[in-house]
Amino acid sequence: MADQAPAARPAPRRGQSVPEADAARITPLEREQPVDPAGAGGWRAVPFRTILAVDGIVVGTVLALLTIWELRRIIVLVVIAGFFAIVLDPAVALLNRHGLRRGMATSLVFLIGVAAFAGLVYLFAKPVYDAGSRFANDLPKVVDQARHGQGRIGHLIKRYHVDKYVRDNAPKIQDALRHAGGPLLRVARSVIAGVVGMVTVLVLTFLLLLEAPNLASSFLKLLPEPRAERVRRVAGDASRSVTGYVVGNAMTSVIAGVVIYTTLRIMGVPFAFLFGLWVALVDLLPLVGGLLAGVPTVAFALLHSPSAGIVTGIVFLVYQQIENHILNPVIMSRTVRLNPLWVMLSVLVGARVGGLVGALLAIPVAGALQVVARDVWDEGRGRFKPEPTVGPGEKTPGSPAPGR
Repeated sequence: MADQAPAARPAPRRGQSVPEADAARITPLEREQPVDPAGAGGWRAVPFRTILAVDGIVVGTVLALLTIWELRRIIVLVVIAGFFAIVLDPAVALLNRHGLRRGMATSLVFLIGVAAFAGLVYLFAKPVYDAGSRFANDLPKVVDQARHGQGRIGHLIKRYHVDKYVRDNAPKIQDALRHAGGPLLRVARSVIAGVVGMVTVLVLTFLLLLEAPNLASSFLKLLPEPRAERVRRVAGDASRSVTGYVVGNAMTSVIAGVVIYTTLRIMGVPFAFLFGLWVALVDLLPLVGGLLAGVPTVAFALLHSPSAGIVTGIVFLVYQQIENHILNPVIMSRTVRLNPLWVMLSVLVGARVGGLVGALLAIPVAGALQVVARDVWDEGRGRFKPEPTVGPGEKTPGSPAPGR
């Protein structure tokens, strides 16, 4: 009779060697014993280099986060400068294509941008300066009338007994004025920091505009040609998305300013141009820009006359409806299309992270992220758009791209 084949050796348990797994040599008592952590499958089996690598990754991540936190102000300035550079780059590229050297085109566009910004500051500052000058010239007369209870201020002082309050609280007022240097110094520091930040942004914007092609070319040379072409395509699409949003938003804001200026001018409200400019600038803010621009404008018109305030309020409400349901769909559909929920979330996150500047940059950044996400989605499906598009040709993830 042929010899029977030996029984198959059972697979070893965790923490046991092959001989220990032999059923003939393991007793029931041994099977109930816990696995030795120092065995072949325990923590001592992890290579020392793997432990060092994991520790290095953790320490490096912590150091990177701390570095980003310490440099957050510089990073914010660089992001703002990058945003302005993306917006101004099409103008520089246009001049460059018409034969103007990159440096000369950058200088020309940059100077025009600085001049436009300085003009806006002047238009805002001049009415305030003129009003302050008139008040300073009329101050002696106003004070004399106030002492005798004459004029508008004098009647208010007499009606609300301001003179009696000042006499009774003179020591407190003097003490408050003596300690007003601290808050004024903090305000001065904030103003100086803002001016320095603005100059830094201007310089960074100029340098980014000037060196953008060289930086992009140097970076793309590090990538394989197919990957470089894909990055170039996505970057161009994201740039068009950001620029298109800014141009579209500026168009609707200018229209809002012109409408309010015309209304205030017809109703005879003073500072009509100043309030029209205010509406045009504040309307750039997403979601809440219309409200912030309209409330002080309507309130000032109401102080001028009830009829002017009512008419201005009605015009503002009607225009907001036209802008939200006609202008924005027409203009923005040709620039960038974003889901309203995505717009709201991006603005909230941007305002929380970067305040007013973050809220302004939130939607352009969201548009760029949408372009990148679409590209990743298309890569996962193994097909891409024949031409990068932004606007009516844009398709949401899950639907076929045009031309396929």
